[in-house]
Amino acid sequence: MLGSVLNAKRATEIAHSVGAKILLDGCQSVPRITVDVKAIGCDFYVFSGHKLYGPTGIGVLWAKPELLDAMPPYQGGGSMIDKVSFAKTTYAPPPGRFEAGTPHIVGALGLHAAIDYVESIGLDAIHAHETALVTATRDALSGINSVRLYGPVGSAGIVSFTIEGVHPHDIGTILDEERVAIRAGHHVRSR
Repeated sequence: MLGSVLNAKRATEIAHSVGAKILLDGCQSVPRITVDVKAIGCDFYVFSGHKLYGPTGIGVLWAKPELLDAMPPYQGGGSMIDKVSFAKTTYAPPPGRFEAGTPHIVGALGLHAAIDYVESIGLDAIHAHETALVTATRDALSGINSVRLYGPVGSAGIVSFTIEGVHPHDIGTILDEERVAIRAGHHVRSR
């Protein structure tokens, strides 16, 4: 919401210090910055295809292999079964045991194309471009009376703001008519 960049390694250390597992949502990070899950040390890492300029309805779950090995499947069907007998059912090794039913083949191909597209541009180039856009937007908005900016100056691709006395949905409608797409909503804030 604010474009703040989480210190993921520190968050992982805090979670692990109390015996917790940690799942990090990388939807905003993966299309913009290099992510090294092993260096972060997290247990699970997820991101969605559409935030990577790909299709909806598909995403990625990365997990430490030993955690996947210990997890039972949560749905049945497809080729997630290894063997079935009257005495016992065994499941395919990960990740197959979590693929119940027909895989989303078209989505997977689309996600692969999106990853190739992002890699062809380069994460450094994408990050630099978005940083320049954020800086220009914040600079322009900060000069307008009644505009309040939220979040860090160096936010990651997001500029959050309000205009005193104007409902966010009204701002969204006005900007939409000018062909500017924003996400308008009411976010709880402390006073």
